[in-house]
Amino acid sequence: MDTLQQFDANIFTSINGWHALYFDNLMVLVTVVATWLPMILMLLYMICRKKGWRKMLVVLLAVGLVILIADQVSASIIKPAVARLRPSRNPDLQATIHTVNGYIGGMYGFVSSHAANCFGIAILLAFIFKNRAFTWFMIAWASLMCYSRLYLGVHYPGDIVCGAILGVVAAWIVYSILKLLKKKNEQWFDISFTQSETRQMIYALIANVALLALIAAIMTLLFEHSTAIPDLLGIHKR
Repeated sequence: MDTLQQFDANIFTSINGWHALYFDNLMVLVTVVATWLPMILMLLYMICRKKGWRKMLVVLLAVGLVILIADQVSASIIKPAVARLRPSRNPDLQATIHTVNGYIGGMYGFVSSHAANCFGIAILLAFIFKNRAFTWFMIAWASLMCYSRLYLGVHYPGDIVCGAILGVVAAWIVYSILKLLKKKNEQWFDISFTQSETRQMIYALIANVALLALIAAIMTLLFEHSTAIPDLLGIHKR
């Protein structure tokens, strides 16, 4: 176990060591759920327009259930039980790792709730939309969110990998429930989408990523320190 933890710490140090002012700003934007609101609203709008508000509500409730399972299991059960300090809280690493604006996260990091939630959402939507391109885009989005946690110094790779596994399990559980409900009431729970509709979902995701990249670039040009965006978003040491 000590060897495994050391290996995990070595990988973390290598990843966390690559940083620059622009990416400080970008990763802080990426890691905050609120900055993905445009994408979320666009997805809900498209689902509502194509399938009606009832089926939009089904998708929304399914996503909410995935988050509830993944977040509660990770934050309320696994983290207190394992009690593994985040790298940003580890006295042996604090002096050498890169953090932004003093943000160090909570005390324990195993498993990553961000990874569990993001991969849970990504895999659930992949099950629902059944489109290869959309699946890869959602996995890329979840991976970007997870990378931001490594970049900011608040999670080890092992935290991320195990959190992602938890998210996938939560998504499978919720989708299995949806399939059972569909057998009983296909009119309510048939939420399949066409290729054209799915492409619009992908465009919404790309647009949100491009928006965050542009905002980070503007803030980097306007400010000469990496605390500009954290200050605006209220992300401080906690």
